[in-house]
Amino acid sequence: MADINKKPVSHSRTTITELMLPTHPNIDNKIVGEVLLSQMSKAAFACATRHTNNFCVMVSMDDIEFVQPIEVGEIVNSKASINYVGNTSVVVGVRVESENLKTGMVKHTGSGYFTMVAKGDDGRPTNAPGLVLENEDDVRRFLAAMIRKEVKLLGKVQFNEKIKKINVFEDIKKLKKERCEIGFEW
Repeated sequence: MADINKKPVSHSRTTITELMLPTHPNIDNKIVGEVLLSQMSKAAFACATRHTNNFCVMVSMDDIEFVQPIEVGEIVNSKASINYVGNTSVVVGVRVESENLKTGMVKHTGSGYFTMVAKGDDGRPTNAPGLVLENEDDVRRFLAAMIRKEVKLLGKVQFNEKIKKINVFEDIKKLKKERCEIGFEW
């Protein structure tokens, strides 16, 4: 008998589809990243809320990458899926694909990971249901999310250690090879 405190990945999969309109492009006539981030965020929210049955808030976005441009008139699908579940948080992977309506060509245009925290009726973080991994891809995504979480934490620790060691008057020499100049006396 299945554990009612766990839900299969397929339960919360979400796709948000939107036609890219003439109000969405930059001056190069390609869709701006902010439009895609908004759609990706909505897909992540809907997916996380479906899984947790609670209002969810975004706490981080990771590895957001736009790999191909999107044209006005294309349909954009943001496909969201739960990749990982912690105690109160879920990691939602979002894959963006665009479809040219004239040619039928579909291309992968971007992806990213959104960490969402479930909020209870009292507004405080609440437990998220566990996850039933239904196939090898689900297992691979879960394991990859575990590694991403570990690397992110390690990176934060290393970054903070390096920041604490900055000595402005000693390290200023490193700026000679950079595209900046010191505009004050030191």
